[in-house]
Formats: sequence, structure tokens, C-alpha cells
Amino acid sequence: MSSSLSGRTVLVTGATSGIGYETARRLAERGATVLLHGRTPEEAHAAADRLVATAGVDGARLRPLAADFVRLEEVENLAHAVVREHPRLDVLVNNAAIAAPERHTLTADGNEISFQVNFLAHYLLTTMLEPALTSDPGGRVVNVSSALHRTGAIQWNDPQRVRRYSRLAAYAQSQLALTVFAADPRVTAVSVDPGVCETGLLPLYGHEGAPAAEGAQHVVRLCDPATEIVNGAYYDRSERVAPAPAATEDRTVKRLNKLADLLVGHIA
Repeated sequence: MSSSLSGRTVLVTGATSGIGYETARRLAERGATVLLHGRTPEEAHAAADRLVATAGVDGARLRPLAADFVRLEEVENLAHAVVREHPRLDVLVNNAAIAAPERHTLTADGNEISFQVNFLAHYLLTTMLEPALTSDPGGRVVNVSSALHRTGAIQWNDPQRVRRYSRLAAYAQSQLALTVFAADPRVTAVSVDPGVCETGLLPLYGHEGAPAAEGAQHVVRLCDPATEIVNGAYYDRSERVAPAPAATEDRTVKRLNKLADLLVGHIA
């Protein structure tokens, strides 16, 4: 088992279940210090305890952290805490995600809920962690995306989808935005579709999925400094493939940054 992750610090969002939990487990087993993010302190601590009890992970390698991505202020507080306590972050895994609800739902910040949780919160977190994300070789951001980003379109004039809402279109938009964001030149980032797995998002895809641990393997591989990456690259499991055309257009990247800055700007 490669220990090229020992001594490295990795923040995994949405690490209390599914692919995020399995990713945290594999990273900790390979010697990384894992900042384990959950929606509440209780959920984050419970996940850490479970890793120690069931996976035999060294508790000293785990740091539970909490922020509810439905509130951008909590995301901001999380970023401040990480920069304060871990001024050197090797890898950020933007994994937390929710399925868009049946009914159009806005957060207190005024954003469509899946657009905020799946993309805007990660945009804010990543840009705020930029000073901590090491520029050493191997430092990187790994966005857990989805093949559904290919069906998505960013509604520039109505990103909150107030006029026309469909949960699948909203979810696809959030994943497309996350995938476009990987091409942002400010940080070295890649996107990965871990495949359809048995997680809370399965209903969006169908009835059967692979075990979450299988999807996590593809995420962990991209966290390893031994895996060379190109900024903005997109992986379908372990294979590098072309993302949706929008994800490689400079114009779209710039336009998305402007939109995201505007939408998180009232607190950032």
C-alpha cells in the first residue's frame, strides 16, 4: 500500500457518508491527516468515531469540522478555521452534494439550494482556502462531479431557476458549474465522476450502484501527489476524458466566476 499520502493534510467535504466517508477512510489509512467535514459537529464527530471503531483508523489523524452549506456564513467560518489551524493544506476534496429537491427551494442566502450546496459553497470555500492550499507539487483541488454535468446548462439570466424549475436540470447545472470551476487558473483542480454508487444521490441516477468504496478509489487516486494532473482535467472514474465543451471555455470560466462572486459576495 502506497504511503505517499503520509504527512499530507486533506480536507474532505461531505465526509460523513457515502463516497466522502470512504474517501476519508482510505486517505487516513494511507497516513494523511484528514479534516473531516460534516453538516453538524455531531455528524462530523460521529463519523470520526466510526472510522476509529470500524476501520481501525488512528483518531489522531482525524479532525472533525462542521458547516452547513445551506448557510454561506458557516462556509466562511469553516474556511477561517481551516486557515487558522492548518495553514498548509495539500488537498481539498469538494465532495459534499445534495440532490435537488422536488420543489424549488431557496436558501436563506437566496440561492437555489442545490446550486449553493453543490457549487457556490465549494466555490467560496476553495477561493478562501487559496492561501492555505500549498503551491508545492501535488497540491490540488479534487471536485467530485457527475456525468450528469453533460446534460446541464447554466441559466445565466436565471441561475436560481425561479422561472422554470426541474430538479434534474438544477442538479445538472450545479455539477456543470463545479466542473467548469475546475478550469479556474487560480488553483490546480480536477473533476472526477466516481461512477454511479450506492449513496444518497442514487435516486437521481437509477436503482443500482457500485459500493461507495469503489467510487472513493477514483477520488483517492487523484489526491495522491504521485498522480500527475493537468488543471481543469476531467476523469470518468480512472480515465481522463473530455468534459462538456462549456467546461473548457475560458469565456465560460470567467463568466461563472463573475456570477459566483456576485452570489457569494454579500459575505465574502
